[in-house]
Amino acid sequence: MKGDYIMERFFKLTHHETTLGKEVSAGLISYITVVYIIIVNATILSVAGIPMEAGIIATILTSFFGCLITGLWSNTPILLIPGMGLNAMFTYTIVQSGGFSWQEALAMVFLAGIFFILIAFTPLAKTLTSSIPDSLKEAITVGIGILLILIGFDNSGIITNSDHTLLAIGNLGSPEAIITLAGLVITFVLFMKNVPGNLLLSIMITSILSFLFGSSEFTSLSFKAPSFDEYIGVFGQLSWAQAGNIVFWLTSVSLAMVLVFENIGLIHGHTKLINRPESSKTALQATAVSVLSSGVFGTSPTVASVESAAGITAGGRTGLTSIVTGFLFLASLLLIPLIKIVPASAVSPVLILIGVLMLQNIVNIPIDDLTESAPALLIIVLIPLTYSIADGMAIGFILYPLIKLLMGKGKEIHPALYMIAFLFISNFVLQYAF
Repeated sequence: MKGDYIMERFFKLTHHETTLGKEVSAGLISYITVVYIIIVNATILSVAGIPMEAGIIATILTSFFGCLITGLWSNTPILLIPGMGLNAMFTYTIVQSGGFSWQEALAMVFLAGIFFILIAFTPLAKTLTSSIPDSLKEAITVGIGILLILIGFDNSGIITNSDHTLLAIGNLGSPEAIITLAGLVITFVLFMKNVPGNLLLSIMITSILSFLFGSSEFTSLSFKAPSFDEYIGVFGQLSWAQAGNIVFWLTSVSLAMVLVFENIGLIHGHTKLINRPESSKTALQATAVSVLSSGVFGTSPTVASVESAAGITAGGRTGLTSIVTGFLFLASLLLIPLIKIVPASAVSPVLILIGVLMLQNIVNIPIDDLTESAPALLIIVLIPLTYSIADGMAIGFILYPLIKLLMGKGKEIHPALYMIAFLFISNFVLQYAF
């Protein structure tokens, strides 16, 4: 058939030892694994001031576009969705701590996308990939994981966090806290038993418990075509009011650096799983374009999601897997009334689980070598303490070359790392000055 011929010619299914059935099945499994991001991301964006329904639509459209572009551009089964950790940086670091509006934060996402594109489509990508020590890459992941755990407990009321620095145990007897703790147990058990769609299933079960025990109110459902009236007030609403503020530009550069470092590591891992390391370049390029579109669609930046591994494990080998997942995301627009009733107590356990999984990367840091582990451990500690991924990264990236030099190990440092350290130092100086 003509359709099969086009599929074979474009996606090269036979060459990559897969079939149309395997790709569709892998796309469905990928969707079930990652669909939780719709409600989780929208919930975090709502804290920044983006209306809940608009955040849901923005997440869906961004995920659809991201999966579509990576499937068509790089022909890999990598899913591009709003990233956990990056949405926290958007809401808690840029908007709440930085004092910027969500419209200005969207402009920063757009700028970060431009910076990312300049790197991904030039030899800079290869230079950066080889210049960043593995210990620092792993530390960023672990630090973001702790931040997500903190946010999960904070949102549930189990931990009170009045000024992002002082913590105290909240009311463990409250219905929300009890439901969150029960949901946490459910989430961990489903995940460890490898139940298909475990995160989505845990959100559903915890939501039902929340309604049954009265910690959340159940409103009537009305399934109808989604209204884009609220979303129109978010789409393309980038504000350049702070374009004359040096901190605005420095924050955009910091966001871009986080995106580049995180995605380089994620894409390397995914392309290694499908034995196609040569696809890393086009996958990184697709990710950069997707980040730029995130600012326009009205959400925090996309990343090559960890959950892409689920589709790959299920047999996905080409971009067709991502495209199937993308269209399933688009179909989720019909489920918005159902998505909106999910309570925060059902989302928090997922945040905590993802954070715990990210903590496992700490085993890859050579603890016995302090020239490697000291900067890395400081990144891990300072990201959650400062509620800033960029600030936590900065300390580690500044100290790493300094410690190496003082210990007579300057030859181990890539020249590009000196420039990165200088940029972070300049960022601190200028933020203090302004």
